[in-house]
Amino acid sequence: MIASSHSFPKARRGPNVLGELLHSLSQPLTTLRCSLELSLDRSLNLSIKEAAEQPQHESLAVALQQTEKVIGMIELMREYLDAEQPAPAAFPAALEPVIRSVIEELSSIAAVGGVQLVLVGRCTAAVPVPEARLRLALQYLIVPMIEAQQVGAKVMLLLGESSAGTVLRVKVQQAFPPTKRDPVRTTLASASTLRRVRWAIAGRVLESMGASLVFGGRGVELAGFILRIPRRAGFTA
Repeated sequence: MIASSHSFPKARRGPNVLGELLHSLSQPLTTLRCSLELSLDRSLNLSIKEAAEQPQHESLAVALQQTEKVIGMIELMREYLDAEQPAPAAFPAALEPVIRSVIEELSSIAAVGGVQLVLVGRCTAAVPVPEARLRLALQYLIVPMIEAQQVGAKVMLLLGESSAGTVLRVKVQQAFPPTKRDPVRTTLASASTLRRVRWAIAGRVLESMGASLVFGGRGVELAGFILRIPRRAGFTA
């Protein structure tokens, strides 16, 4: 039996197939979330007698919470796949303005926990990645550091450049000696899997532009990190 030369379609690249599968998976989950939200709203509007007869409010809330968690994980998986793909053609992103914009956005989150975000230094580097990807990478690195700090701490971002390139050092200055961790922050810090995935996404984005990312230790949220962008990888903004 002779097979035709056009009998079988050419296999598609793995990341594309995975991306399509994740997209297909997210659609029914989004529909499920909407249905759960509607059911939960109806449950909240029931009278006391009706609520006693239909004690499913708590179950609906738990189901909605778990559905949103799964949707969030799927979104992270899609971001992880996107991060390993070549960046689409775009103008280089100026590093310092993006860092300043991210700090401005995250300052309100930091202020709620009594933490300061401080940027010191300047640079003229521009990097060959879309601004949206660069912003996402910086957010995924800085947000866990903010959430892990005690009241009065400062998250310092030290930016500088030399003939070798640009360096961003991020470290923490504690206002008081370490004490027992706040229960809320301990809960946030316990989500280690999602945190590691976000760090991996950030690492892929930054490495794709020729940069190197070095974490300060196992307690990354407290030890900080160093981002180095060689001059051959960065441009002048």
